[in-house]
Amino acid sequence: MRSLMCVLFLVIFCSKQGTSYPVAPAAPVWCCFDFIDFQIPAKKIVSAVETDSRCPIPAIVVMTPRTQFCVKPDEAWIKNAMLEQLWK
Repeated sequence: MRSLMCVLFLVIFCSKQGTSYPVAPAAPVWCCFDFIDFQIPAKKIVSAVETDSRCPIPAIVVMTPRTQFCVKPDEAWIKNAMLEQLWK
């Protein structure tokens, strides 16, 4: 009887511990760690999107027909390109 109570207590304790941990939020899809040091012509930019706020470094992902580039958000040329994109 005593061993049955110990096993029952252990099962309840372990099941309670397993469900008490919070679920981790989904990780960001795209974060940038390397940035380009050149300007992309506006006519080659297909889209430009800010990275998720959970990324450690703020950035803008610029998509061209062939590839994607990471750009620092304080670059003047990307700000102008994003404004042009809004008005299209």
